[in-house]
Amino acid sequence: MAYEWIKALHIISVIAWMAGLLYLPRLYVYHAMVEPASVRAETFKLMERRLLKVIMNPAMIVSWGFGAAMLYMNPALFGEIWMMVKIACVLVMSASHMVFARMRKELEKDMPRSDKAYRFWNEVPTILMIIIVIMAVVEPF
Repeated sequence: MAYEWIKALHIISVIAWMAGLLYLPRLYVYHAMVEPASVRAETFKLMERRLLKVIMNPAMIVSWGFGAAMLYMNPALFGEIWMMVKIACVLVMSASHMVFARMRKELEKDMPRSDKAYRFWNEVPTILMIIIVIMAVVEPF
């Protein structure tokens, strides 16, 4: 019974994390298109900081925690190829989270990248999410 609760909480935290990973780079696209140091730019800075620090960072930490707890409770999953692919994708997802955090610091200093760069990064979590869900649900390997 505890495993099912941990799994449910893992899924809930992953949904919160993914919402942020999909929304934050979109905010960056819009932020890059406004005048630096303008009222709109300052509003974007506030939104980006709160999204990252209040929602995304805690959701990522909790997602990792519940995921690790499930692996601890079912260590045989480490022998499955699909799980190794999933974990690799989650590591890349976490790295992209860190890239987004660095991008926020650049925007905080009014040093945006091009909106096209942010549009590219906006696709990374989507591609990883597709692979992760297929690995977890279909278990193709």
